[in-house]
Amino acid sequence: MRLPLHTLPAFRAVAESQTLRAAAQRLHLTHGAVSQQIKLLESRLGYELFERNGRGIVLNAAGSALLCSVQSALATLEEGLMAAGAVARGGAQTLRVSVLPSFAQRWLLPRMARWRERHPDLSLEIETSQQVADLYRDGFHAALRSGEGPWPGVESEPLFDEPLPLIVLGCPETAQALPDTRPETLATLPLLGEKELWQIWFKAAGLNQPVNPVASFNDAGLMLQAAEQGLGIALGRELLAADAICAGKLVRLSPIGVNHELTQGYHLVYRPSLREWPPLLALRAWLRDELERSRSSLVTSLPRSALPAPRGGRR
Repeated sequence: MRLPLHTLPAFRAVAESQTLRAAAQRLHLTHGAVSQQIKLLESRLGYELFERNGRGIVLNAAGSALLCSVQSALATLEEGLMAAGAVARGGAQTLRVSVLPSFAQRWLLPRMARWRERHPDLSLEIETSQQVADLYRDGFHAALRSGEGPWPGVESEPLFDEPLPLIVLGCPETAQALPDTRPETLATLPLLGEKELWQIWFKAAGLNQPVNPVASFNDAGLMLQAAEQGLGIALGRELLAADAICAGKLVRLSPIGVNHELTQGYHLVYRPSLREWPPLLALRAWLRDELERSRSSLVTSLPRSALPAPRGGRR
């Protein structure tokens, strides 16, 4: 069977957008040209890939079965073209990564200088979002996600063997003003963060009482910044607070840490076709080295730190 390969980008665009008009705009083609390419592909295959109705066009079971392979194949071709173009121009290759805003702000960006020193010919293009990025649709090579995994259609590697517990953090001035760090004392302070998580922490600390945080945030980085400024005490991941702890901007106020579904560890997520792609291998190795550096720094500055060791594995 001679598959009309030029029709596959149109198939992918229609499948992902579920409208011919949106697919045509994405491909800079006319509505009729996209429709003809889909008809040609279905004709050559001998079966339909979409269900048509008055409201649009959606994948049928056969189309869904084909889409993942087409996405992967086209992504691989696109990566090859970008790599070849970079070599031909004598320029740097680019690795596009989706990252949570809090992880980017509190951990990743402060380490970018060491990335540039280690990989001067490999550019990182970082986009932050609270949403789970679709690596294929949005054109990312990899993502750093927080959660349990696995995620469909991609491979994921946990960066830690254990969950990252939530710990109580405050600025040095707050810590110095405390007569003690018993849960009863901490409960009298302005609390920053989610009410549910504070209730879980106080219950783990043996204190059952209503809690009313003075502020909640949709981004952990902003919450830790508020704690640094003395606006209250926060429940945060020690990894995100590592630099602030080492710099003396934040202090751990209790040895008690709690795990929750919202405290699942971080994963490196990537397209399966890129498993052995040199830029991805470089990112994986660098992340593990930097995480080990963070752990070592915390152990030095805070001997009772609860940060788990980075997960081992292929470098």
